[in-house]
Amino acid sequence: MQIESMQRAVFREQTGNYIYIACPWTPKGGGMFKVADYLIQAQDHSAPDAAALRPLDTRGGGSALYSFWILATALAKLARGRFSGQLAGVHVNMAERLSLFRKSAVVVICRALGIPVVLHLHAAQLHHFYRKLPSPLQGLTRWVFSLPATCLVLGGEAHRFVTEELRVPGNRVEVMINGVPEPSHDRRKAGDSPVQRVLFLGNLSERKGVSDLLQALALPGFDMARLEVTLAGGGDIAAYQAAALQLGIGGFVRFAGWSDQHQVSQLMAQTDVLVLPSYDEGLPLVILEALANGVAVVCTPVGEIPAVLSHGVTACFVQPGDAAGIAAGLQRILNDPVFRQTLEHNGRKLYEEKFSLNQFFVSLARIHQRHFGAAGQVRRDSQLTKKDAP
Repeated sequence: MQIESMQRAVFREQTGNYIYIACPWTPKGGGMFKVADYLIQAQDHSAPDAAALRPLDTRGGGSALYSFWILATALAKLARGRFSGQLAGVHVNMAERLSLFRKSAVVVICRALGIPVVLHLHAAQLHHFYRKLPSPLQGLTRWVFSLPATCLVLGGEAHRFVTEELRVPGNRVEVMINGVPEPSHDRRKAGDSPVQRVLFLGNLSERKGVSDLLQALALPGFDMARLEVTLAGGGDIAAYQAAALQLGIGGFVRFAGWSDQHQVSQLMAQTDVLVLPSYDEGLPLVILEALANGVAVVCTPVGEIPAVLSHGVTACFVQPGDAAGIAAGLQRILNDPVFRQTLEHNGRKLYEEKFSLNQFFVSLARIHQRHFGAAGQVRRDSQLTKKDAP
């Protein structure tokens, strides 16, 4: 019976209607890739009539030049899907810089082929990038944003930018809060280990405040004999390792490199505090993952973060570039178990209320149904609970 069910699922993947989720299908895609991958993983393959979600890689993992070949391949897939009659719609995930131009090509080709598009804006810095473009490219960007059926944004700041500067009508812009899965590893219990663990997770860069974090860790007030700090992510790891050694903190700071979903889950399960001292963000998935794991968060109130988190309630806010403030925030959580437990409890509660993957999946299903038609029903929509139902 199980084999027959699997065979039916494979047959449906090959012959049924489907929705493309367009993004760089590589960890280089960052948060966009993680959101898309979570959606693909969460599908219910037993639903008989729902359209399948399929990845559409628009960049690849190679050089920028090679990415043009990947993009051309993606555009060809769109044409095949349109003429087969099976492609219900395309969910385009967009950021800034080259992502803007690649995804614009996808949106324009979809418009030419008559394929409905939902545009999902993940960019933390598109407003800066857009303002530096010459006027003709700004005009072209506004035209591209006028084409999709709707534009999904992460929060109020992005909503204002899209409606006021890109001039998309407000009735075609929706705030969509991302969701993340439940933890796959059991959280360690308080007191299981004398070691205090701090985690930074993201691309190692100045925008993410990595130098500020290293300088903060070199300040007095930390119990270095008990402290273990892990920086997990890609970027110029060698340069930051050298900086840590120069600051005299190489003994308790380790660089884990890029970590996959399984490794991130393991790190979160063992962590006391997540720290993200960024200068600019949208709404980072790593913060939502920390909330899901009941991990206390130290972060900067930038982008959409202050719209969803509250200082002293669900996170500890520090200011960008303030190494002393970052150190004080970390030390407060590490040295005050009651405060840490308050953040852990409130953060987990907030995750359950707003950021679960199931809620995200259901919200997205309704948007796909509205713009892609009945064939565009996302499978998890058939599993609505009373809590999720309108």
